Amino acid sequence: MAEPIYLDYNATTPIAPEVVAAMRPYLEGAFGNPSSPHRFGIEARRGVEKARGQIAALLGCQRDEIVFTSGGSESNNAAIKGTAIALRDKGRHIITSTVEHPAVTEVCRFLEGEGYRVTWLPVDSTGRVDPGDVEKAITSDTILVTIMHANNEVGTIEPIAEIAAIARAAGVRMHSDGAQSVGKIPTHVRELGVDLFSVAGHKLYGPKGIGALYQRRGTELAKLIHGADHEQNRRAGTENVLEIVGLGKAAEIAARDFHRNSSHMEEMRDRLQAAIAERIPDLVVNGHPEERLPNTLSVSFPGVEANTVLDELIDVAASAGAACHADQVDVSPVLVAMGIPEHVAMGTIRLSTGRETTADEIDRAAESIGGVVGRLRGASAGDGEVAPAYAEGEIKLTHFTHGLGCACKIRPQTLEKILAQIPQLEDPALLVGTETSDDAAVYWVAPDLAVVVTVDFFTPIVDDPYDFGAIAAANAMSDVYAMGAKPLFALNLVGFPTGRLPDEVLERILAGANDKASEAGIPIVGGHSVEDTEPKFGMAVTGIVHPSEILTNSGCEPSDVLVLTKPIGVGIMSTAAKRGAASPEGIARSTAVMASLNKDAAETMAGFPVNACTDVTGFGFLGHLMEMTTASGVDVEIWAGSVPMLEEALEWATAGIVPGGTRDNLDHVTPSVDWSAEISEVERLLLCDAQTSGGLLISLPEERGESLVAALQQAGVEEATIVGRVTGEGEGRIRVQACTRPTSST
Repeated sequence: MAEPIYLDYNATTPIAPEVVAAMRPYLEGAFGNPSSPHRFGIEARRGVEKARGQIAALLGCQRDEIVFTSGGSESNNAAIKGTAIALRDKGRHIITSTVEHPAVTEVCRFLEGEGYRVTWLPVDSTGRVDPGDVEKAITSDTILVTIMHANNEVGTIEPIAEIAAIARAAGVRMHSDGAQSVGKIPTHVRELGVDLFSVAGHKLYGPKGIGALYQRRGTELAKLIHGADHEQNRRAGTENVLEIVGLGKAAEIAARDFHRNSSHMEEMRDRLQAAIAERIPDLVVNGHPEERLPNTLSVSFPGVEANTVLDELIDVAASAGAACHADQVDVSPVLVAMGIPEHVAMGTIRLSTGRETTADEIDRAAESIGGVVGRLRGASAGDGEVAPAYAEGEIKLTHFTHGLGCACKIRPQTLEKILAQIPQLEDPALLVGTETSDDAAVYWVAPDLAVVVTVDFFTPIVDDPYDFGAIAAANAMSDVYAMGAKPLFALNLVGFPTGRLPDEVLERILAGANDKASEAGIPIVGGHSVEDTEPKFGMAVTGIVHPSEILTNSGCEPSDVLVLTKPIGVGIMSTAAKRGAASPEGIARSTAVMASLNKDAAETMAGFPVNACTDVTGFGFLGHLMEMTTASGVDVEIWAGSVPMLEEALEWATAGIVPGGTRDNLDHVTPSVDWSAEISEVERLLLCDAQTSGGLLISLPEERGESLVAALQQAGVEEATIVGRVTGEGEGRIRVQACTRPTSST
């Protein structure tokens, strides 16, 4: 498959070849410390000071007004916090806008918590701040106005010179975040009239991890990093010579080629806008029509979800302006501040052109975008549009949905609130209903027979259609196994976008499900299907159990131990796989875990005095454990070091690749969990990771725990292990320890 067309230059830019060439000597030979007095140090110092001059030339200021930082975020922190601390005796009022980058908004929120007052100015429908609002907001206590130069999402350019003049007339310091504007529009700080101006290297074809802060002469800032007197005693720490040199060269190129680059980016942006509008007549363009960055195009497709567009738009790299979940739409604060209606905002994507963007790339991107949006709208309307043809192996199912398996289910907090409003009918034959949060219902039929019925239904958790069908089938049968029952037959439940995917995909899903059902020894006897905007699959499974052998999640006894039969972390791994981050080995391992039936585990535990059981799925290990402890009226202790986890999941959780459902689970269980201080945020997320077709969580007397684990492992359930114990009767509290299972526990 060819490389996608990159139209996300506002997120980051590639390092320019000239920048790489300038950096190379400092990577390969010029290693000196710029503070050293000998030749090696002087060589490094020359590189730093040359770069300082290059940036000063781009910004139209003096060399000594440039301070090197680790990037735009540090520059903003240094400007805002540095001002707040330095001028706290003068005042504690800061003015900013509602469309700033988090590198500004989060700093301001932090200062609010420290006793500073922040005025959040509104913007108009184009994203512009009214200078008159700034003037009205200034008081005798105001010490800083911080307004971005150009918006990173919609490209709107703020009237900084006019705002700065108002601030200066009132004796108030002016800062502007210039991360997006440098190299695209004029950024001479004298003309802008600012006192402080932030620069991010990776936004102008320089390296990541380097930035600069323009600090007007006479503008005092409190130091954030203390140590030696580096950077004119403004920021301690040995200078990052390699990247400083790269930033300097990038600034030189930006100044040298400014008019050519700006003109080219604008031409490509306008060509893209016109081409998309031609294909999508109701296209909404966000931002100011004239005062806008030359490379930025924020567009909305009303009634279409942006993340679904981007998932299917595999040949174009862009960014979404909204994230749509099962029960909510998270619209960008910028679009909210601009007053964009939710049904429009939810379909917003940001496209940003670069120096090397070609007309051919623009035309192909517009064609792809138009095709995807057209198909999504056709699927939504159910107009019977024929799906496009795909080459063998080209379809990645997770790119056709915004949810992933059980992680796409409604947030537990929301679901509990809804279910609590529904009256429950009394029926003495209903042996298990909703009272214990079990995932199946059990109905008495005869003295020696009860029927178990469960249903599960979700979006793709893996890319391969066959694997998705197999995993969905294994997941649906798991609820029956968890209740000590034997499945008898199943019905398919299908939601399928015939306008987006060929029929062969559905055939492969059904084949995977049928083979997994055959492995379990049950037939699939029919089902129901609907046209949907994204693929979904599941099964309704019917099973049988003797009424005296029913297992629920409500029977835990004091001194029980808890056994888990499968590793956790599949939700994180699936998210990493969807983003193209997970290794092939990690994907194969995660897929195998999800596709394995809980049949052997269920048959094995049938020979033991099990008090309670549940399967671990969408609410995560701790979420389902919380249901068990609450229903049983017991408190438990979990040994986090003993909980089996997919090895690679820790890597991606540390990198922040975590499904939204997992974060929801953590929020849900936290009030009931006492965390050991040694349990990190990453470990907490793993313990709450939304599982699909997870293992069984079994509670049984402590003296039989080791025997069950040995029997499970002999039956092929190799990763079964004791993960905790019931400490006594209680209110359902869960204490999570950082240790492994104590050796004294048997």
